[in-house]
Amino acid sequence: MAKNLVILESPAKVKTVKKILGANYEVMASNGHVRDLPKSQLGFSPENDYEPKYITIRGKGDILAALRKEVKKADKIYLATDPDREGEAISWHLFYALKLEEKKVYRITFNEITKNAVKEALKNPREIDQKLVDAQQARRMLDRMVGYRISPLLWTKIKRGLSAGRVQSVALRIICDREAAIEAFEPKEYWSFDVKLAVPGEKKPILAGYYGTIEGKKELGRKEDVLEVQTAIQNAAFQVVEIKKGHKEKKAPLPFTTSTLQQEASKHLNFSTQKTMRLAQQLYEGVDIKGEGTVGLITYLRTDSTRISEEASAKAADYIAKQYGQEYLAQETGKRKTEQKIQDAHEAIRPTEIGRTPAHVKDELPRDLFRLYQLIWNRFVASQMCSAKYETISVKFQAEKQIFTAAASRILFGGYQSVYHLEDEKEEKQILSGKLEKGLKLDCEEELPAQHFTQPPAHYTEASLVHVLEELGIGRPSTYAPTITTILARRYVTKEKKNLYVTELGEAVNKMMIEAFPSIVDVNFTANMEALLDSIAEGSVKWKNVISNFYPDLDEAVRDAEKLLENVKIADEESDELCEFCGRRMVIKYGPHGSFLACPGFPECKNTKPYFEKIGVPCPKCGKDIVIRKTKKGRRYYGCIDNPDCDYMVWQRPKTEEKGK
Repeated sequence: MAKNLVILESPAKVKTVKKILGANYEVMASNGHVRDLPKSQLGFSPENDYEPKYITIRGKGDILAALRKEVKKADKIYLATDPDREGEAISWHLFYALKLEEKKVYRITFNEITKNAVKEALKNPREIDQKLVDAQQARRMLDRMVGYRISPLLWTKIKRGLSAGRVQSVALRIICDREAAIEAFEPKEYWSFDVKLAVPGEKKPILAGYYGTIEGKKELGRKEDVLEVQTAIQNAAFQVVEIKKGHKEKKAPLPFTTSTLQQEASKHLNFSTQKTMRLAQQLYEGVDIKGEGTVGLITYLRTDSTRISEEASAKAADYIAKQYGQEYLAQETGKRKTEQKIQDAHEAIRPTEIGRTPAHVKDELPRDLFRLYQLIWNRFVASQMCSAKYETISVKFQAEKQIFTAAASRILFGGYQSVYHLEDEKEEKQILSGKLEKGLKLDCEEELPAQHFTQPPAHYTEASLVHVLEELGIGRPSTYAPTITTILARRYVTKEKKNLYVTELGEAVNKMMIEAFPSIVDVNFTANMEALLDSIAEGSVKWKNVISNFYPDLDEAVRDAEKLLENVKIADEESDELCEFCGRRMVIKYGPHGSFLACPGFPECKNTKPYFEKIGVPCPKCGKDIVIRKTKKGRRYYGCIDNPDCDYMVWQRPKTEEKGK
């Protein structure tokens, strides 16, 4: 019997795929990349035509040895790494690391880990797509150039442990620019002027807002403007001069892409981008469901596409018709207006089986995993439903020559809102009386002038930063979460509640990058570079042309910066811990293994201790601070700072309302 070997990227998928394929297939995982550029050097040189030098990643020797052993037994080898550029590159590296030149090797991809998708992939094998590999090689080398050439400069000029990145440096600049705009903002005064109008025969008055005069719209910039209107309408009756009735529709939202999933999970579930991607990865790779075994619950999580397969769309239509009624079905599903990117070959993020409702899996999933699955399921079902329909009414009131308006709407048919509500879809509280008719006169019960000031731009959140990165064409679905995680980990940016704030260190790094490497942190330049990477993937641009055009300018800029830039002194961040040996306030340092506390009296005092981030909640057992800790495998948990004397620990973040319990 023929023996086939399937090599996946993640070990978490092995069990699910093995169950689907059966005894004729051996299924193994590469655990991600097996080869990379060497850590100790740039990994290529202009003199050698920028040819990359790949080596086996440290620690991957045993995995490769086990794979080689199975390769010898196999008649056919299927490289089934993830369906994106990086997955294509991993398959390419496996091909050479395992020396598969003399073997029957096939590249297969599936967008979801289901029986149909995996079997279909085996029926349609192909060769490794060298264009996708080249695009990934180019991205890796561009990132390596920026990181390896600029980071040492930051160590010399600012402080050790810093890093520069092709995408992270632009993200930092975007946040810095917003901070500068907030700082430079000068509020401007403006006024609103509402009136409460009594409708004859009705208990509840109507609230109408000032519009302008019979000649047109007018802004109220000062208190004097309001006083002028008040004088004009004094003792005047308000008369209905126009009533407009109409209908409007709110279209169903598109199904999730990586970017919109991260944004909505942040808004609705308060998840960081990193947490969203970690949980989505688990849902994609497979979860144990009672009666089904291990099954993949969602399709591939890194995608720019809102496309849905015909089969999935047909199943959704059948489900919606049965559960909600034929009238809830969309006439046609929406399509994205923005230009297609390379990863539009994928589908949107959706449940692999629409019949696997959130209620069906609730008892099988941990709370956060369930909440994310529910969000994805609801959004997908809503995307296949019809628009919500509203009846609208707007009324104009005239007092002397002054015009006030009121508007309201009521829902006629919920459509997709039966499943999914967007955050900005707030119900209008005001209901306009059916007794309103043209010529009707109303008395003013109360005048409500109010002073306002324009507000500065909002601080970025993780969600809004992802949105702007996508809008500007910077990075790709796989890069949003790691980019944000890096700038937070480097302490260039700090997060308070949901808002991102630039630190003094982040400002210093951004200023140096703008001064020495303006093109690296230029939004348009970075977006154009992403477009070039897409062109490589499409085969219209040679990858070495992109590299050879970029590196010489970068090299020259680094050499100039080494000579011209001045050193910047950044004070270490102080903690509230006192050194038990000399009494100084200890400072937070950042090493290769994370944060730690050190005495600023070094070298006279060499005291160091672990740094634990406090979360502002007291330990319910002893009353001391609860801090964030990590297991040996890196999993985060919350425990008492007095450990081991106090053994309190929980996996979920304790809530502030538990204070004092």
